[in-house]
Amino acid sequence: MTTEHAAGLTRRAGLASLAALLAAPLAARAQGHWPDKPIRLVVTFPPGGSSDAVVRLLTPRLNEKLGQQVVVDNRPGAGGNVGLTLVAKGPADGYTLGVGAAGALSANSSLYAQMPFDPLKDLKPVGMLAAIPFVLVGHPSVPARNLRDLIALARSKPGGLSVGHGGNGTAMHLATALFEQMAEAKVVGVPYRGSGPAAIDAIAGQVPLAMVDLPAALQQIRAGKLVAFGVTSPQRLPSLPDVPTLAEAGLPGYDATGWFGVVAPAATPTAIVTQLNEAINFALRDPQNQAAMRAQGVEPAPDTPQAFERYIQSETRKWGQVIRTAQIKLD
Repeated sequence: MTTEHAAGLTRRAGLASLAALLAAPLAARAQGHWPDKPIRLVVTFPPGGSSDAVVRLLTPRLNEKLGQQVVVDNRPGAGGNVGLTLVAKGPADGYTLGVGAAGALSANSSLYAQMPFDPLKDLKPVGMLAAIPFVLVGHPSVPARNLRDLIALARSKPGGLSVGHGGNGTAMHLATALFEQMAEAKVVGVPYRGSGPAAIDAIAGQVPLAMVDLPAALQQIRAGKLVAFGVTSPQRLPSLPDVPTLAEAGLPGYDATGWFGVVAPAATPTAIVTQLNEAINFALRDPQNQAAMRAQGVEPAPDTPQAFERYIQSETRKWGQVIRTAQIKLD
């Protein structure tokens, strides 16, 4: 081998080594790119419900923004604890996320004697999805046409009025308990398996009152088959502009809005959480998605991970006090 040939081989080897060194960071970055596979979204609601429908409405935009498919995995049960336990104990790599509601994320820690996870320590808030206002309705035979008259009626007959709600431990149950405490009136809560059955029995007069979500009652209110005493949100609803809030109708400060949002395992990297939050807000701000959500009585609620975390903390304190005062416990 000539000296010149040997030098050429050396130069080529050196160039190859340099190319390998330059390529190594690129390969590392490619391997570390998130997301590079489908994302599992554990939904703590059964298929077909309004909350599940909202999540599925948003997934096409999430897929578009993230460049990967978001796969919905319905895991209802134990007030949301079943699904969120999977998330809390899952890998913190951004590929296992959960959708939880007010119950599982803020109330269950006070409702259950033992929790399989700590919502404040084992989960990292990613972003709110939606707020769900409720409405207190009654059968037209109830001898009251506004909230003040209803409160007076309830006080005059302690335990004489029944209020149907969406089930023990649900946000509607807690909204009923808060109403009872702030109105200083004893009522009897009647649990149903969701808003729909509670509203149906109120329409039929089987229960005089019901605390239900808007989709279950909106058309019946408009048709005069149910009397609306007030909505539970801080502001009036565009779909029921003539119905006051409970706060303005006689219970100042009343606010019992239901809500749900996305969470991740606590150790999920902040960079991934930020990217997820951007994708969620992208989907929520889509005009068609907003119109579809509002048609279901659900209000889009885009925010930041930090704001969502503060909200969960404040809701945990609030509902903990309501639950202790009402002495509500679930096994």
